[in-house]
Amino acid sequence: MPVIALTQGMGSLAQDIAEQLAKELQLSTLQHEVTERVASKMHVSKSLISRLRAGRAGPIERLTADRASIEVYSAEEVLEAAARGHVVLRGWGATCLLRPVAHVPCVRILRPLAKRVQWLMAELDTDDAELAEAEIRRSDNANASRMQEQFGVNWGEPVLFDLVLNTDRLSVDTCVGQIKALVARPEFVPTASSRAMLQAMALQARVRSALRANDATHDVDITIDTTALGVRLRGIVLNAAERSAVEQVAAAVSGVGDVDNQLRLMTNSRQFSASKT
Repeated sequence: MPVIALTQGMGSLAQDIAEQLAKELQLSTLQHEVTERVASKMHVSKSLISRLRAGRAGPIERLTADRASIEVYSAEEVLEAAARGHVVLRGWGATCLLRPVAHVPCVRILRPLAKRVQWLMAELDTDDAELAEAEIRRSDNANASRMQEQFGVNWGEPVLFDLVLNTDRLSVDTCVGQIKALVARPEFVPTASSRAMLQAMALQARVRSALRANDATHDVDITIDTTALGVRLRGIVLNAAERSAVEQVAAAVSGVGDVDNQLRLMTNSRQFSASKT
């Protein structure tokens, strides 16, 4: 059940590598589909999600964007796809989300800015190098900000990856060959433990997404652990009604068996309510 996580940088040729990897290893891919599914869950346009991620959203859009929901729903999509296996995941924080899973290689694809500018100029059929460079820098800044905000990491830090490939010096074919060789190494053979971890992460993401989608539990921020019987809920909620709602929503999620509800109530609900607004 190969699962490969790649970074995405405009003009890095990560898309070409992902597509060839998928073809040669008979894997599915997941990238643009996430935009559609996240937008559907949030009842917003796909273009809004795309603009926010690319750093092209306007001031009002950035100010009012529900970034927490984007993070929750996109993480669910990535982890669900990874748990199914046989997939190449590009972007959407996949390398950070899946870093804890031992059998998932996390690969950084990079290319010098000048070559990326040339690539975008060709894509746009323009000779405006300044425009192309500004667009790439905007995209890079958006990626870096998102990774720092969501995962607390510096985007592109080499220690976050198992393999870093420079498509200025390496062809797409060579990069694909290097990744295939890495996947075949003993370190990346799935084990019962690594499979169990990935399944647990996917279940936790599924529960968190369900809580986010329910009006009664939309703003709840709790810890979700998996157990041998189901899930354990820990943290603080506003009142008994919210505690019950969280348990009901979690219990209805596919794959959840027993719900160990260890949620605590705030003693001063008025103060807690104010802090959540």
